[in-house]
Amino acid sequence: MNLLDEAWIPVRRAGGKQDWITPYQITEPDVIALDARRPDFNGALIQFLIGLVQTTTPMDSHAEWQKWNDNPPAEETLKKWFEPVREAFVFDGDGARFMQDFSLRTEGAKDEEFNEIAALLIESPGGNTLKENKDHFIKRGGLSALCERCAATALFTLQTNAPGGGNGHFTSIRGGGPFTTLIIPGTEKTIWQVTWLNIRERSQFISASGDADKKEYCFIFPWVKKMTTIQPVGGKTSPKNVHPAHCFWGMPRRIRLDLKFVSEGVCQLCGRKSKRLITRYLTKPKGFDYKGGWNHPLSPYYENKSGEMLALHPQPGGIGYKHWLPIVLGLLNTKNKIQSASIVSYALDSRRLQGKIFRLWAFGYDMDNMKARCWYESTLPIYSLAERNTEGRNLIQREVARWIDAADYAAFRLRSAVKTAWFNDSAEVRGDLSFVDSAFWAQTEKIFYQQLRILIEQIRDEDNDPLLMPMRQQWHDALIKAAKQLFDAELVGVTPIERQNPRRVAEAWRNLNGGLYGYWKKDKRIDRLSEILKLPVEQAQKKPNKLQKITP
Repeated sequence: MNLLDEAWIPVRRAGGKQDWITPYQITEPDVIALDARRPDFNGALIQFLIGLVQTTTPMDSHAEWQKWNDNPPAEETLKKWFEPVREAFVFDGDGARFMQDFSLRTEGAKDEEFNEIAALLIESPGGNTLKENKDHFIKRGGLSALCERCAATALFTLQTNAPGGGNGHFTSIRGGGPFTTLIIPGTEKTIWQVTWLNIRERSQFISASGDADKKEYCFIFPWVKKMTTIQPVGGKTSPKNVHPAHCFWGMPRRIRLDLKFVSEGVCQLCGRKSKRLITRYLTKPKGFDYKGGWNHPLSPYYENKSGEMLALHPQPGGIGYKHWLPIVLGLLNTKNKIQSASIVSYALDSRRLQGKIFRLWAFGYDMDNMKARCWYESTLPIYSLAERNTEGRNLIQREVARWIDAADYAAFRLRSAVKTAWFNDSAEVRGDLSFVDSAFWAQTEKIFYQQLRILIEQIRDEDNDPLLMPMRQQWHDALIKAAKQLFDAELVGVTPIERQNPRRVAEAWRNLNGGLYGYWKKDKRIDRLSEILKLPVEQAQKKPNKLQKITP
């Protein structure tokens, strides 16, 4: 079974029909979306296709890119592109297998050495969890057999997103459950368009990271030879040890599927009949240990305290407008340095996004070490950002940073007020109040994008543009309105009266207003929200007699 010839990729066609296609068929015009039963599978499969095309395409100019974008290559053209790497996509057999350790063998292994096939799924409980009977929420035994197609997808999904799995079971090149961001068409789209939008010219790609002179297959596809060909025993693998395309084909886990101990029946994931259902696999520790200087083109990166750039990961609360700036343009302030994914910045700088509507598809796992807490996925608008020059984008970056900082501050004031209203000693409260923040971000999302579109399309490339101050004031007022409305109508105000403490509620309301509108300290008015937005803070000639709220 070769994954280049097998119809193993689940898709949806334009009429709504589900189908399964080979990689050669991705340019068919009615193949409009991936359609796996799991969203993380869809995320992995689009990365598989991008990786396959980026690894093999000879395209090396904008003119060539535009040609294949306007007139997608025929199946025969893709076969010519993919033919040199065929041997890397063999899924079974006695030799090298796709995404499986070259040296591991299932023959002779004892039954207790095997893992259930369900353990390939990231959310499955780990070995210690099962041993100690702590699988309270995600139970063991929910899935016991996968067809070869689903097993191949599950295997690639795990290797691409691999969390830490205990001693010697390493994470993916980007760590566990990395944030992935892709450029996608804003209106009708095909799988080819999504794939091709995220492909760089060949010379641009191979010069970005890695050693382009390492052209032997094993430096791209690490499963075609023994691991020690690349990484010595106990060693680590950095970009300089491999070809640039290796970033799409990382293999941190040593896994070998048992293709002898199989059965016939129905796949418990996709529901298709199969003559070879896979039920278990062998795994060993000490796979590829990826360290040092990786820059995956599909992920944003942040700078840690040591100055090292690491792949960004989703966090509790989902993907919302507060993530727009870091994953589209990046952050360069003193507290946080975040670089958007190189494919995103490259697409904005090139001519390929001009004149059309595009969005950003962002997804990934929120991981707590080796435990998957949630899968997050969202699309964010880009509007006509590609039409702006560098100065214009820098202005937008600075301005949106102020908006997000102001929203962060207003959310903090709301959360603090809710704690004061609900608890006797709010300083000692350790409960999870993240739902307060989530409600605030959701409440202010619509006006954020309304203003963002105006900012991108109408503001001149000057910090003194006359539209900026009114927009800041409008955002200032919207944040205050949302915080007060949530406090009064959806959080504290809806609590049954017999469960409220009027004194605490009054104090919380006063503190909320003081934090949002400003307050007097000695002979100076403190208005943090206005300061963040660089709005004027009016100072009275004479301070009030005591600390008080400032009403609009």
